[in-house]
This record gives sequence, C-alpha cells and structure tokens, in this order.
Amino acid sequence: MSIIFQRAHLLNPAENLDGEGSIKLSDSGVIEEIATGPADIAPHTGDRTIDMNGMLIVPGLFDMHCHFREPGQEYKETLETGSRAAVAGGFTGVALMPNTKPVTDNPQTVAYIREQARQLPVDMEVIAAMTVGSGGETLAPFGRLSKCGVRAVSDDGTAIQNSNIMRLAFEYASNFDMLFIQHCEDISLTRGGIMNEGRYSAMLGLKGIPDVAEAITLGRDMMLLDYLGRHKFGPDLPAPRYHVAHISTKGALDQVRQARAQGIRVTCEVTPHHFTLTEEDLFKADQKGNFIMKPPLCSRENHEALIEAIIDGTIDAIATDHAPHALHEKECPPDQAAFGITGLETALGLTISELVETGRISMARAIELLSINPRSIMGLESIRFETGNAANFTFIDPRESWTYSADRIRSKASNSPFIGRTMTGRAIGICHKGQLHGLEEQPDTH
Repeated sequence: MSIIFQRAHLLNPAENLDGEGSIKLSDSGVIEEIATGPADIAPHTGDRTIDMNGMLIVPGLFDMHCHFREPGQEYKETLETGSRAAVAGGFTGVALMPNTKPVTDNPQTVAYIREQARQLPVDMEVIAAMTVGSGGETLAPFGRLSKCGVRAVSDDGTAIQNSNIMRLAFEYASNFDMLFIQHCEDISLTRGGIMNEGRYSAMLGLKGIPDVAEAITLGRDMMLLDYLGRHKFGPDLPAPRYHVAHISTKGALDQVRQARAQGIRVTCEVTPHHFTLTEEDLFKADQKGNFIMKPPLCSRENHEALIEAIIDGTIDAIATDHAPHALHEKECPPDQAAFGITGLETALGLTISELVETGRISMARAIELLSINPRSIMGLESIRFETGNAANFTFIDPRESWTYSADRIRSKASNSPFIGRTMTGRAIGICHKGQLHGLEEQPDTH
C-alpha cells in the first residue's frame, strides 16, 4: 500500500525547494512520485492519503552531538530509549559521543553499538575517542577506526590538554580525513567550577568557570592548525577538519571567524539551551541541578553574541548535547550535580520558538542548522526529495503550541530545565528506514 502526503509544505534547502507539494511513497518507503504546486497526486485503490494541510515535510533532522550512555551507563539511557527520544523530537539520525563505559576508543565497541542500533528507527553514527580512554595521553587507533567507518573523533568533555599530543593527533588524523570535534576547555582554569564565573556565581557562592577557558583551548588548536598548515599539510596531505562542540562565548566565535579568514577548515555548533537560557536562569531556578551543564549557561553578553552568530552564519549547526542523567544525579545541591541536560525532544520547539517565530532566522535556515549542515559536517550524504530515493523525512507542524511536560518525555531521563515550558512548532512524525512513526492522528482522506 502506498502512502500519499497531500498538500504539504515541502522544504529542502539542499535543493532550493520551498513550497506546496505532495509526495507518494511505496510500502517500502521509497519515493514514487513528487508533485510541486497545488495539484494533488491522484491516489490508486488501496492507497492511504494523508492531508498535511500545509504542514512541513523536511529532510530528516540530524543531531551531531548525543550521549546515549550504552554501553556501561544504561541506568541513565540506552540506545533504545535514546532513539525513542530522537523520534519524538523529529530526528532520524544522531551521532553518539564516546564517553561510554568502556570508552568507545576501539573497533570492537563501535561494532557493538552498531549491532545494537541496527533495528532501531534512527541512524546512529559513532564518534570515537581521540585518545585511549579519553585520557589525553595515548592516541586512539585512528586508522583501524577509519577502516570500520568512523568519521569523527572526540574526547568530548575532556579536551586534550597536552599541546604536543594535540599536534600528533592532527598529524595522524590528516591521513584519514577525520573530523575533530573538540570540547574546548582549559581544565586548569575550570577544575571544580560549577557555573559561569561572574556576579551570579559570587551571589550563589559557587565556584565559577571563566569563559576565557573555551577561547584559550580553541586558540591553541587554531594556532597549531595554522602552523601545521604552513609547515606540514598541503595538497597531498590536507589538514583535518575541526569542529567546535557547543560553542558558548563571544571570544570563541571571534576565533572561529578569524580562523576561517586564514583558510582553516573549522565549523561550530550551538545548543538550544545556550541560545535560550543564561546564567540568570540558573540563579532564579529553585531546582538548580537541571541548569548545570558544560559549557555553563553564559552571560547575557555571550548569549547575544551566540544569537548574532546564528543569524550571520558563523554558527553552522544546532546540536542538542543530549546528556541524560538519573534523578539522584540532578536532584541534589548544585555543586554535586552532574553536568548536562536532555535535549532531543525540545530542540526543534526551542529553535522555532526562539529563532524562527522571533524573526531572527527563516524556517529554511532552521532546517539547514538542524539537518543539512550537521550531515554535511559529518561527511554524510545529503537528503534529496527525488523519485527512487528512500524517504528520510521529518514532519513538522510549525504552528502547534505545546507544553513540554513530564508525561510526554520519551527519554529514560527527565533532567531538563524546559519541563513546563510552552513552545511553538513540534515534530509530528518521521519517515525513515521504510517505516512511518507518528502522524497517527492525521486522518486519511481517501
């Protein structure tokens, strides 16, 4: 039985597609027909027809920064519960960070994750560690990891502090065109810190994290890449691609702009919580644990710089840094709380509410940030709405007003500062791997 999505708003920035149309899928999820404009696709006997009433069909959203905790910390999240949260948020693909137990620093752990994820409804790209055990001392086997399909490496949460190890990592990875994803943090400045250093940390009596710690590590890496570009890399050995995880400060953004002007291949992402909240929200919160994360919620000045960087194109992607924790790890004094929050289920709503509805960016730009650019940065094939291609869609109602409540959480964890928040715009389903998830309440019209 084929499914026809009639009267949809087809939006795919990769194809400059933005307008009314209809799409027909085979029972195996392959695009059979596409019509642009107001004309419907004529159904055949037995076809299921769904009237989208102007709702969006976009390339499947992709989150390039997630923590699903398996193996080793399944009490927080599993691959299955994480995929459930991804589907609820409209994501058809995610990239998983390596801070599992054991750390994902070898082909065997990569293979385990892939096998466990094979039957799940979303794609899972595995990001491997830069160093063995993410200890920052011995390089992981990039060659073996590359051979088994790993596209990116990161010691997320523990940036390599030794500059010589970082240099060797750049040189080694250049042989395999691997993406470096760096959590930029000078640990000598941040050790023991809980929140952004400033007036609010002083009033709360919490040790602060100076925002310059992000720019210092990023600056070192950019100088290394510039040096190696002049003395080591060239046409036959290109410099590795570098991606700044969850960028949060004006200083780091300025360094990204400067590095790009020098020809360094650098991209960056921002999280919804960093463009939505500030340190003042933590100060005012009764339950502060769900406002504790790294990098910390920033100052108003840095927050405004992030918004401007989203608008002017400096920021390439929106990533959730989905970091589930058990209740006891968050419902505790803030100086004992684990860092991180869940984010898959609220990312789209916050993006539309905070950026699109306010007129800061267009819906097309939002889809670039949430789908097109993350896939490109990860070296994945772009999604095109063409006959013969397998459907990889996210369905969005951009007008729906909804409240994120505890009873609609699909993650195993509930450590979110956005519970009770009302947003505009929600994912109402996905179509991927030949399966339709969601759209249950949309009536058939044939």
